[in-house]
Amino acid sequence: MIEITKHLLPLPDETLIEKEEYMWKIKLPSDYRNFLMKSNGGTPNKQEFKYNNHVYMVNSFLCILQDSENSEYGFYDIDVVLTQIEDRLTSNEDLIGCELLPIAELFAGDYLCLDYSNNKDNPTICIWNHEESGELEPVTYFVANSFSEFISLLY
Repeated sequence: MIEITKHLLPLPDETLIEKEEYMWKIKLPSDYRNFLMKSNGGTPNKQEFKYNNHVYMVNSFLCILQDSENSEYGFYDIDVVLTQIEDRLTSNEDLIGCELLPIAELFAGDYLCLDYSNNKDNPTICIWNHEESGELEPVTYFVANSFSEFISLLY
């Protein structure tokens, strides 16, 4: 697993993660769930990865906070990010739950997401492009088959 230079505390427990999964109507993959319970987001020591001959940089992995309103890092909470961009993360205005779950903020405003749109049990990792996405018209690019595979791409 990757080293995180700045953990976001407090770390979530099983109860908090299960509460969020219930709200999002998804099940987090075990590799990502374990990452959250050990690091809860934060800045990775290896931040860059390549996709389609372009270098991207992970500014910070997002976190799950019990009380994002009273945390100085509340803007890194997954729920806060979802609230800000949720109408640009789905093409179905009647969708209940998440198809794209942002998990990391990338340099220049894009997000790395768990993509549940093709498989509710095994989400892939994609880049959500903020410039090309519109309301109910998300634009994504496949990056990896799993969170662990994505982590292996960082350098």
